[in-house]
Amino acid sequence: MTLRSAAASLLTIVSPARRHIAAWLVALAVLPPAAPAEAQSTREPQVNAATVWADSVLATLSLQQKAAQMVWVWTLGDYSAADAPSFLNMQRLIRDHELGGAIVSVGGPLDIAAKTNALQRAAPLPLLIGADFETGAAFRARGGWFLPNAIELGGATSFPYQMGIGATRDTALAYQMGRVTAIEGRALGVHMGFAPVLDVNNNPKNPVISARSFGEDPAWVATLGAAFIRGMQDAGMMATAKHFPGHGDTEQNSHLELSRVNVSRARLDSVELRPFRAAIKAGVSAVMTFHGDLPALDSTQTAATLSRRVMTDLLRREMGFDGLLVTDALDMNGVLGDMTMAEATQRAVEAGNDVLLMPTDVRVAIQAVVDGVAQRRFTVARVDSSVRKLLVAKHAMGLHRKRTVELDSVATRVGISQHMDIAQTAAERAVTLVHDETALVPLTQAAQRRLVSITVSPRADLSAGRRFDAELKTSFPQLLSLTLSPETVADQTAGAAASGTGTYRVNPQPTLLPASVQNALQIAGSADVVIVSSYIGASTNTASLAATGGLPELITGLRSAGAKVVLVSFLNPYLAQGLPVVDAHLIAWSPFTLSQRAAARALLGKAPITGLLPITIPGVAEFGEGVRR
Repeated sequence: MTLRSAAASLLTIVSPARRHIAAWLVALAVLPPAAPAEAQSTREPQVNAATVWADSVLATLSLQQKAAQMVWVWTLGDYSAADAPSFLNMQRLIRDHELGGAIVSVGGPLDIAAKTNALQRAAPLPLLIGADFETGAAFRARGGWFLPNAIELGGATSFPYQMGIGATRDTALAYQMGRVTAIEGRALGVHMGFAPVLDVNNNPKNPVISARSFGEDPAWVATLGAAFIRGMQDAGMMATAKHFPGHGDTEQNSHLELSRVNVSRARLDSVELRPFRAAIKAGVSAVMTFHGDLPALDSTQTAATLSRRVMTDLLRREMGFDGLLVTDALDMNGVLGDMTMAEATQRAVEAGNDVLLMPTDVRVAIQAVVDGVAQRRFTVARVDSSVRKLLVAKHAMGLHRKRTVELDSVATRVGISQHMDIAQTAAERAVTLVHDETALVPLTQAAQRRLVSITVSPRADLSAGRRFDAELKTSFPQLLSLTLSPETVADQTAGAAASGTGTYRVNPQPTLLPASVQNALQIAGSADVVIVSSYIGASTNTASLAATGGLPELITGLRSAGAKVVLVSFLNPYLAQGLPVVDAHLIAWSPFTLSQRAAARALLGKAPITGLLPITIPGVAEFGEGVRR
């Protein structure tokens, strides 16, 4: 008896719940030996073999099991003891409900790799695992800090935010960013990077995208995004273009409320949709949706995620995308509003989504898919089409052969010097000197005898200013460093927007207390030059990008005392828009260690400054401006 015939006979005797195991043997019996998973290109999958395997597995699944393949759960990537209740619960969810995938969040590299391995072992079918790798694998695998000693624990390679790559205008760097991210991510057991962000950030008031975008010019966003996608997929990871059809021109945070992009279809075609067309042409594997209302595409005030007109008629039929369609997180207020999880799930399937990401209750989401078929809202064939795509993707990632990663290989692939050198180059090339009216930069000891560095950062950000000040001290040993952490003042308007049923809550507006400002002025007021660095920017619970309260008074007071002021923005590229004029303004595009070092080296004249603004800062500077040094 051949392996194929033996395996096929098993299909008639095993239980339906485990029949897919035998189906794998059927598929494997006719497949040629596969290349190692990391060497397989997601852009050129083994279509015939993948389809054979996918269909053989699909044939063994019940409707409930098929629905579960579409549901992906969120998990931390932190260290977990084998008997930790939260970890046991996650294993039970994946095992008992036979979920199809997971999105992994923050943790150390080894912890994430161990966690993904454990979850893979718990899953009846291999899991597809995704992660938000917008600035590289370090966006989720930075490692963290040991308290109370404030020892940095190391982690994956961190690139500048995408807007920093936009400032370089360098497609080779965008490609390398994608490539390095994929190599490191695959070593952690992640198969799908939820990147790049292809939103065209042409609205300076956008509270959630901001520096996550490549910039405001659709041509550059398209070009750099396509290069990133090629780099990521050439190195064996599925890239995800987000957030379709475009989250850039909005003043609402979709984590908190339904966002709106109220522009014409012609404008959408020329701006918002242009990067997504380029991504599809580049062969992007997946697209993630936008929880926003676009009246030009759907007049029913429906979030695009739940709109068949947007996701099927436009994206699938008109634009020709045939890859995986992933909802943005279904626990966000922007998509839920007053809707039940069951209704949101069914509408997401009706719209054409393949992955139902982060529902508030996986049981409810699975049952909603099953009920949707029973209620004739959609057919079994519609569910099958999504599950088949997911199974084909799992085959392309080599998961039909091996689903875990080798922990010993993490240290040889993640955060290695070769990758760090590429990221450091990107960080230095990204630094942008917006203006320097008196040629203050580079700073020299002869001209500035007393230098003070003031760091404005959240209390929780232990890394803020550390590497920046340490690098400055190599040339200014007498540097005086101060750190100001804003308190929070509730924003009632924003709070009203966060009244939905999701888990996201508004972040109160940060404000420096008057006493803190006065103390800083007393200490720094007699300095020759004061560097004011801000590490505060957009986040998932930010309702606006307004400048930190008290910061205008600090800058005004320093200048009144005769000090020259250098403003350095590490996170909010539009920061200067709400502040008094300063002597020099530098943007570093990321608060992480490599960008802190790059910013300090630029100010000291140890590295050239070549970045050009990929955005317009209203009232401050125009797109394309930048002082070169």
